[in-house]
Amino acid sequence: MRIKSPIKARPEPKGRIGNGGIAVHTDNMKPVLGKYALAEVPRYTSYPTAVQFSKDVGAADYRRWLSQMAPDEPLSLYVHIPFCQKMCWYCGCHTTIAHTYDRVGAYAKYLMAEMDLLAAALPDHHAGLAHVHFGGGSPTMLDDEDFTALCAKIRSIFGSLPNMELAVEIDPRTMSAHKAKALAKAGVTRASLGVQDFNLHVQEKINRIQPFAMVKQTVEWLRAKGIDAINFDLIYGLPGQRIEDVRRSTELAISLRPDRLAVFGYAHVPWFKKHQEMIRQEDLPGMEERYGEACEVGRVLEGAGYVAVGFDHYAHPEDDMAKAVSAGTLRRNFQGYTTDTAGILLGLGASSIGALGPGYVQNAPSLDQWRKAISAGQLPIVRGVVLQGEDAMRRAAIMQIMSTMKLDLDAHTHAFNAAPEALDDALEKLRVLAADGLINIQGKKITVTAQGRMFVRNIAACFDTHWQASAKRHSRAV
Repeated sequence: MRIKSPIKARPEPKGRIGNGGIAVHTDNMKPVLGKYALAEVPRYTSYPTAVQFSKDVGAADYRRWLSQMAPDEPLSLYVHIPFCQKMCWYCGCHTTIAHTYDRVGAYAKYLMAEMDLLAAALPDHHAGLAHVHFGGGSPTMLDDEDFTALCAKIRSIFGSLPNMELAVEIDPRTMSAHKAKALAKAGVTRASLGVQDFNLHVQEKINRIQPFAMVKQTVEWLRAKGIDAINFDLIYGLPGQRIEDVRRSTELAISLRPDRLAVFGYAHVPWFKKHQEMIRQEDLPGMEERYGEACEVGRVLEGAGYVAVGFDHYAHPEDDMAKAVSAGTLRRNFQGYTTDTAGILLGLGASSIGALGPGYVQNAPSLDQWRKAISAGQLPIVRGVVLQGEDAMRRAAIMQIMSTMKLDLDAHTHAFNAAPEALDDALEKLRVLAADGLINIQGKKITVTAQGRMFVRNIAACFDTHWQASAKRHSRAV
């Protein structure tokens, strides 16, 4: 899929940075950055967030929720593969290094067993899967035989809708023409490539040497086998990274014509991920530089014709994600923004999270604990959270404003049969952000401004009755 008639990006006047295609005076942004960019706020891939998960929710709750599923309810499935060949120092994922394939192959067998346990807990169900996502770690650590067998079993147990999307996250360093052929044969329809940054001096500081030619070759192998839907991940705020570096990386990424790009800010959490101690604090860009990098990615991508999706994604205008923005059907889940509209997400694998109507459940993050539960014939759930009180209403408000950048509070409370003043606590907090130019408020209608788009996590936090501003619980807003 080609970007049609890309708009040539015009150089910004000195002292200005493009913010999603909108020029913003950096001097005017300093007070806003100081107030909001350093705030540690959730990413809101769920609500309540994982911080509120507890051991009070377990396998018995999960079984009960599964038994309540409607037989025609479409499902989605997330499969976690927690292995990599080499540790990237920026990584915040649940993963470990596999020096031999024995551990990976054994893990695949346990995944098969977990599917059997899940199948036994499911009621009669005939809707099938709308979406399957293999994440990690590096799912391409699985050999072709195991990956194909897992995909076949998924279809046999859960069924599949006619247009089911089967997506897989790919480390280009693990790819070959043969593996691309195997992925296509297994039914993969979308591939998400971890690009991060194309500049060697940045790659050296994050322990991920991945030349542009390697990524280009991977894309060519995938497309040659009919896997045409390609996603890229880019990261700003990396050690040694400058605005000109993210500009170069973004322009190189565009040259390969990805359909979607996720643009993440690096979260430096060495107290949570010890390997991040390999990244020196002094090598990280400052707050203004980091904001400038994020803005530059948006300026270049929108200049090339991509559509801004939420606060950190971009999509080709003909891609389903861009169409979902226009249609108002864009959603968020644990993979970020998605076109998946299934009401139930099931998780497979260590640390994976499932989302059902009553709440969320999480598998044991520890590989040993996960394996022991499966060996004992138990679903490996170790914690979760039940939606209570206003949680469902506030979750919907957060997801809507993060996806559409607008929210009518009166219409929203009416839809949940709540009192008109039920969200007035959030409205009072939002007025402070309106004074800083991040949102417009007309009556009870909220609209995120172009300047506020990057701070929509701060905006969403106004609806969160669980969140408390505390250090070392969440990543910075920008």
